[in-house]
Parts: sequence; C-alpha cells; structure tokens
Amino acid sequence: MQKLKFQEPVYTYHIDFVGHVNNIIYVQWLENARVKLIEAMGLSITQIAVEDDILPIITETNIQYKKPFFLSNEVHVEVWVSEIFNVSANFKFRFRNEKGEICSTAQQKVLFIDRATQRPSRKFVKYRENFNKYYLPDL
Repeated sequence: MQKLKFQEPVYTYHIDFVGHVNNIIYVQWLENARVKLIEAMGLSITQIAVEDDILPIITETNIQYKKPFFLSNEVHVEVWVSEIFNVSANFKFRFRNEKGEICSTAQQKVLFIDRATQRPSRKFVKYRENFNKYYLPDL
C-alpha cells in the first residue's frame, strides 16, 4: 500500500571516532521507525500492550551498510511491513541521504507474544487491518 517516510537528525554524539554515524545509532533509528509506523497505523505500543496484553519482541535484525552518514547529512527514513503472519510481521527499512542515495537497508522480524504466557499470541490478528495500511509485499 504505502511506506511511512520521515527524517531523522544526525547529532554530534552519533558520530564515532571514524567520523561517521556509529552503527548502533541505526538500531535506535529502527526503533524510532517502528514506533512511528505503529502510530501511523492508528495504534500505539502502549495500547497493544495494555489492552490486549501483547508485547512486540524483535527476534531478528539485519542491517546492510552501503554508504556512511556524516554529521552534515540528512537522513531520510522509509519503513513498511513486508510480510504479515498470524503471530508476527516483518518490517523493512531504507535510509537515504539528501541526494536520494541509499546508504543503508534493514529488516526486522517482530514476534507478538502474550504478556502472561510469554508465548506467541494470535490476538495480533486483531490488528491485521492496521498493518495492511503499510503492507508492501516483497516482489
């Protein structure tokens, strides 16, 4: 359907001793992107956790670094849902600089578990329509 697009700032404390954005910052950007995407779906992590006792657990993160970001760069983020299952979903991310060049891509697998049992929760299917708003399957 669509991707969520927004910008992330680059702060001085993001820069490592080599002079570019430290790799760990990308993990923070992934977290920000997931939360923003959930909110764009009309949901909140708190709502999912409190109302349905479902907790999103990251089971896999894969980041490909293609070009570094520097302090002077703009970071344009794209995030979408690439796969939806009964108890999990896969998110994809793309990071571009101000020239539109792809600097990094990433994907994460998110498992939705029941807070009490710590087991996968099929209650997640309640939110499938929300997730479909940003569902772009891999072709």
